[in-house]
Amino acid sequence: MADLQLLTPAGWPEYELIDSGNFEKLERFGAYVLARPEPQAIWDKSLPDADWERQAHATFRRDKQSPERGEWLKKPGLRDPWLIDFQQAGLSLRFKLALSSFKHVGIFPEQAVNWTYIYNKVKALPVERPKVLNLFAYTGGASLAARQGGADVTHVDAVRQVISWSRENMEASRLDNIRWVVEDAVKFVRREERRGNTYHGLILDPPAYGRGPDGEKWVLEEHLNDLLKTCVALLDREHFFFIINLYSLGFSALILDNLMRQCFGQPSNAEWGELYLDDRQQKRLPLGVFYRFSSQ
Repeated sequence: MADLQLLTPAGWPEYELIDSGNFEKLERFGAYVLARPEPQAIWDKSLPDADWERQAHATFRRDKQSPERGEWLKKPGLRDPWLIDFQQAGLSLRFKLALSSFKHVGIFPEQAVNWTYIYNKVKALPVERPKVLNLFAYTGGASLAARQGGADVTHVDAVRQVISWSRENMEASRLDNIRWVVEDAVKFVRREERRGNTYHGLILDPPAYGRGPDGEKWVLEEHLNDLLKTCVALLDREHFFFIINLYSLGFSALILDNLMRQCFGQPSNAEWGELYLDDRQQKRLPLGVFYRFSSQ
């Protein structure tokens, strides 16, 4: 059995976690520094509040009536949206970032370790045009990585606006021909199973909670087990890779390990553990758990 791993991105000049603490994080995305909530940063900040205020081009403040939403307090001169680049291990991607009312900006930087993994696994598959399915695909970092590796990519997300954002990222990265599907992920995989369709790569990044385009309710703890069982039938038996990320407070990597071994037996070349980001003071901010395996 593989040992638990801790993974963090390295060598990305366009991103930096400057500080974290008091349930917030201070990050630089390209030219701009942002301060926004982070529920896992329960320790104290290393820098004084005055430094945060001086450095931040925009600060997110929650709405007291609706804590899931909020507004950004912006300093003059901030261009919103803006672009940043990711170039590493053969990948050359470009992302549009924007300040959303849900505190998100369009990428999750810790996922960079998975973008390079996906790109390398697609390149290593002894298949002319590998088929890759990306579920809960958000703004498409993983889809772009698979497409640049040479895969035929199906990108599934329940939010039409997010699909539009993904398309902008594809065009900014000078890529094309990603298949966009606006649908509930569970409905989509069940239909694919009935049709007998399979994929060489499966990528899952499900939220803790969510709604499909027709109001379908997603609760991670209630639905993940059944979704993974369906995914078994969609994965090519000979040449494959699989990757799943979970960001949910209290969701242990051991839970994910148990689920994966229950569904897939003893997966080959398995890696599992936690994703995190280092700030300048070497405090490690945990940002979810992952499990991935492959035939090569």
